[in-house]
Amino acid sequence: MAREIIHIPASKKKGTQVEKTKKLRVAAYCRVSSEQDQQLNSFENQVSYYTDYIERNPDYVMAGIYADEGISGTNTRKRSEFNRMIRDCEAGLIDLVITKSISRFARNTQDCLHYSRMLKDMGIGILFEKENVDTTAASGELLFTILASLAQDESRTISENVVWGKQSLFSQGKWAMCTDRFYGYDKDEEGNLIINPEQGKVVKWLFESFINGVNPDVLAKTLNEKGIPGAMGKPAWKVSTVKQVLRNEKHMGDVHLQKWCTPNYLTHKIAKNEGQLPMYQIKDDHEPIVDRELWEAVQLELDRRESFMREHELTTMGQFTDTRPFSHKVICGCCGHTYSRRTLRRSWGKIITWECGQRYKEKGKRHCLESDILYEQELFDGFVAAWNKILSRRKTNMRRWERMLENGNPLEKVRAQQFINITAGMKPLDKIDLSLVSRVFDHCIYHSSGDTKYHFLDGSMVMIHTKSGRDKAYFLKAVRNS
Repeated sequence: MAREIIHIPASKKKGTQVEKTKKLRVAAYCRVSSEQDQQLNSFENQVSYYTDYIERNPDYVMAGIYADEGISGTNTRKRSEFNRMIRDCEAGLIDLVITKSISRFARNTQDCLHYSRMLKDMGIGILFEKENVDTTAASGELLFTILASLAQDESRTISENVVWGKQSLFSQGKWAMCTDRFYGYDKDEEGNLIINPEQGKVVKWLFESFINGVNPDVLAKTLNEKGIPGAMGKPAWKVSTVKQVLRNEKHMGDVHLQKWCTPNYLTHKIAKNEGQLPMYQIKDDHEPIVDRELWEAVQLELDRRESFMREHELTTMGQFTDTRPFSHKVICGCCGHTYSRRTLRRSWGKIITWECGQRYKEKGKRHCLESDILYEQELFDGFVAAWNKILSRRKTNMRRWERMLENGNPLEKVRAQQFINITAGMKPLDKIDLSLVSRVFDHCIYHSSGDTKYHFLDGSMVMIHTKSGRDKAYFLKAVRNS
């Protein structure tokens, strides 16, 4: 029997395409990439043009104008109107999207293809007027992909030109910044940095307090308690804010340009410039708030303290070090972790002790097996004995401090001068002076044998045996002093 082939013509399924007799719900997307007056006028023109364009076409009905101002087209994350349009498309409120050109829609090839295919799957086309491309046409996607790639490359070229332009200005020592969020300076009529008198006093106080032993945690707390406003006008100081002030080279009169960069022009993520692009330094650009040697000494001290934190796994430099200057500075000679302050209550009173942070990580389970309790009175008495040894050796120490003043780095010079001034005419201590601890003490390493190495900020180290008198009288003295 001969085969018979029957032709069955195609038929449209209901809902797969908008009926010809039904008006298309058309939305227009507009975008300008800068906030300059010329661009904003262009933005207003786009809105006006598409409103008139859609209303004049008898087959169209207005579904909305979606417009982003001053937003880059290289990604869609911050384009709120674009994202609102996509949500309306998903909700079935739009049949066709019209936009001026592919570069207005997106300069990222991946985004272009992603969203065009997403809308096409929903039966929604995109009409690009300038390129005369309709994504629903048979050859639309091929042409669209080529033109989208060209738009992305154009964005890359623009980005490279902008970077080159900035570098050219930087190499000539020309730069500009907004001082609204910059603490310590304002701008004059010519755009030059001038010291803000009130803020300048705070900046100077921060530098001097820090180099005298006060931690950023305490500095931030003090400023907030006193109600001192920050750069945004409110007393909302944080440790990171204090560090930013201390790290900013502009406070010593210099300017470092291109400290940050944007490695990827598509993502716009800012990263620290670690050699990807050249940097520029302008020395003595404006009037300094603090002198150069103090600024450099503070940088070295910040580096030293941050290194200490990493070494001993600390998350803070010490928020209670104004009243408890030994906090985070007593190191276990067994495991290297810091000791923590504890209050023991007994029937005969309470006594303050220090214990290794690894001594009991879990209740009842001891981890640092060789560590021993250090009584606070022993810690205090040990400091007094160590400091008195430094005083007794002042003539020998003076020779070292003078060499530091002559040949040391900025931090060593500051420390040498501080110790010369502090020890001048000072009598031996008969009891602990916590304010002195804050100014001169670096850290101590306590061994279970009782041998404790007291390290001072000038580099001195004194060994003291702190377990010499644990009798009843000693404990009664410790209780009275707790």
